[in-house]
Amino acid sequence: MTVSKSMLLAAGLAAIVAAGPALADDVVTIYSADGLHDGTPNWYQTEFDAFTKATGIKVQYVEAGSGGVVERVEKEKSNTQADVLVTLPPFIMKAAADGLLQPFTPAGADQIAAGDKDKGGLYYSLVNNYQCFIYNGTLGDGPKSYDDLLDPKFKDKIQYSTPGQAGDGTAVMIQVIHAYGSKDAAFDYFKKLQANNKGPSSSTGKLTALVNKGEIWVANGDLQMNLSQTPDNPNIHIFWLAGPDGKRSTFSLPYYVGLVQGAPHADAGKKLIEFLLSQEAQSQVSAIALGVPSRQDVHPTDDNYKKLQTMMQGVEIWYPDWNQVLTDLKADVARWHEATGS
Repeated sequence: MTVSKSMLLAAGLAAIVAAGPALADDVVTIYSADGLHDGTPNWYQTEFDAFTKATGIKVQYVEAGSGGVVERVEKEKSNTQADVLVTLPPFIMKAAADGLLQPFTPAGADQIAAGDKDKGGLYYSLVNNYQCFIYNGTLGDGPKSYDDLLDPKFKDKIQYSTPGQAGDGTAVMIQVIHAYGSKDAAFDYFKKLQANNKGPSSSTGKLTALVNKGEIWVANGDLQMNLSQTPDNPNIHIFWLAGPDGKRSTFSLPYYVGLVQGAPHADAGKKLIEFLLSQEAQSQVSAIALGVPSRQDVHPTDDNYKKLQTMMQGVEIWYPDWNQVLTDLKADVARWHEATGS
């Protein structure tokens, strides 16, 4: 990547909202990408409180961008602080490839589909999610296609998080490549879009308030995070763009969880992972987190789940080859920087 490792780390550390090493045996530390701690109530805090009540183990929560949390774990390899890592693909695959995770088979792992977990037991889907976009609904009808975003009326009114830094920003790059059918066409599109792009952002979550206030009109996001932000940002509207073929599409973008290699409190980490993957915790994913549970034996009936299904009608869901995405990531991000001049 043309973004240096130090720049990625700085971006990740800047986004951290709670930090500090876990020292006591009754503490477990989780480093997580943003999204599952959004809203009041939120799924993370609900489950953390229940976990502490059940086990007596306190949860220390550290939040940053998807790349930022992995960079922090890597930096701390000689003095590991995190026990549990939650991040989006392809960053969880990078963590596994770099030896930052250790194998663990939690109870209930058999209820997670083969495509939603690592064959070697290094990570598991925690909450299923999907890439999306948001716009300010007070402005009338929003854009329908990627080409619509090239209209001069959107100059400085579009912002998407930076590929290679943010998981959702990387997802935009992956989705545009899919929609346009080739990398050449996709990066040509990004070059054109740059005329309307307000600038880089290391955090996707921060863009929501800007759209809500009308400072920008369109931004990227993910379905779970944006839905959980809606109560505090009532003007945002979630949508999916059509590609040149006229089809709207998106892809599965799960939050993955793994046990950190060298975790100072590995047993507590295992307990927390099992708790978050339990039927009880998973049954609250849609109701509280507005995401999709990863367990196949959990079948939500709440209004939020029904809303999710309705929203995604007519949107084609596809599944990236994440190993290939990871292999190509450095070159693709470099090409994105070249195309956009960012």
